[in-house]
Amino acid sequence: MIPPFKLDRNQSAPIYRQLYQRFRESIVDGRLRPGDRVPAVRALAAELNLARGTVEAAYQLLMGEGYLIARGAAGTIVTPHLAPASLPILRAPVAPMAYQPTHSGTLPLALQMGLPALDAFPRKLWTRLAGRQLRQAGLEGLVYPDPRGHAPLRAAIAAYLGISRGISCHPEQVFVCAGYRACLDLISHTLMHPGDTCWMEEPGYFMARNALLEAGAQLVPVPVDDQGLDVAQGIARCPDARFAVVTPTHQSPLGVSLSLPRRLALLDWANRRGSWIIEDDYDSEYRYQGKPLPALKSLDQQGRVLYTGTFSKVLFPGLRLAYLVVPAEQSDAFARQADRLHNYCPHILQATVSAFLYEGHFARHLKKMRSLYARRRQWLVDALQQQFGERLLINPQAGGMHLVAGLREGDDVEFTQRARAVGIAVEPLSQWYLEAEPRHGLILGFTNIASAEQASTVALRLAQII
Repeated sequence: MIPPFKLDRNQSAPIYRQLYQRFRESIVDGRLRPGDRVPAVRALAAELNLARGTVEAAYQLLMGEGYLIARGAAGTIVTPHLAPASLPILRAPVAPMAYQPTHSGTLPLALQMGLPALDAFPRKLWTRLAGRQLRQAGLEGLVYPDPRGHAPLRAAIAAYLGISRGISCHPEQVFVCAGYRACLDLISHTLMHPGDTCWMEEPGYFMARNALLEAGAQLVPVPVDDQGLDVAQGIARCPDARFAVVTPTHQSPLGVSLSLPRRLALLDWANRRGSWIIEDDYDSEYRYQGKPLPALKSLDQQGRVLYTGTFSKVLFPGLRLAYLVVPAEQSDAFARQADRLHNYCPHILQATVSAFLYEGHFARHLKKMRSLYARRRQWLVDALQQQFGERLLINPQAGGMHLVAGLREGDDVEFTQRARAVGIAVEPLSQWYLEAEPRHGLILGFTNIASAEQASTVALRLAQII
């Protein structure tokens, strides 16, 4: 017989779960032994003043898990020869995670870099376009998607790159990926072998650095100066490197542009050595002085540049949509790897981005954002100069979505930890270096500074921390 069952309607667990748990505990600890008969549903329901359906639900769950067997007119019994089981061990409450993920899914903090102006995104327009795609979607929205990406989106990307970045490519060369990291994964699985050497900008984008290390690459840090990556230094340090990862339009994080002589030198090195250049063109759309620079890929005559771009910076990061342009002769190899990796992005998001591009909304959005970002950047520069004076060395570059402020003294890691504790998400420049003796500074995003007053408030809080 089941031990006395005390009904507790204050518990979050429903009554049938409480009854199930009591039976299970009684079976596991031996109070109900294999072969013992349990009360009939009607009798137990009357005894406990419960609905028959409640008891029936508990019994069905126990039978489904193998604890009970129904024998028809002979009644319901505990399963004979039931193997001993252990009750779940009650564990102490789990302590909060000390690890801080790169992306936590929370709203952006003040001065957080790598994010577009979320308050200025045309959400109503986007919702209307997405709704239309859902209404008009046929069976193509229900099947497994093309691992290379939605065909209309790839065609739209190829057309956009031809006009805005000077890149001549066909849709077959374009691969839509779930973020920049997925682009690097596709490259590494297709072309990279463990132990391959790779030039890495010093300082350089830490997420690219981590992805390449996980792929088994041996990184060779190459210094960056006011003309971008020092190609001569790279050749001196590792002339036979198989890869070079560069951000030529707006170096990440310093913001300088790779000069034309060095672009040509880099391409010449890759052509002579048969090496690959991974061009990360992450925010080239935002340039506030002069016209946007052409992509390095636009100068590539021998198919040595693997070009990557992203919609995370120009639309919103929740899309997780980036794209990779490969040389025509490598399209088949990349298509095979994309099929193996199942690098699928949601069809509805790809179709919506495609409509956003084709209907001209993308170009209008970029034009609006360039003007807005130039204004917001100036608000932050003015506020920082007012609060810090010469203690911060600020040299705004021609483009980009963040500022780099050099520190005359102090540890940037310590400063950023104290800033994050009060809700200011600046990044330490020193952690973007691979070698010793890095520069100390702060990397500050300005895109979500909504007013001059907010810039002044944040700068004051930062000054109090430092």
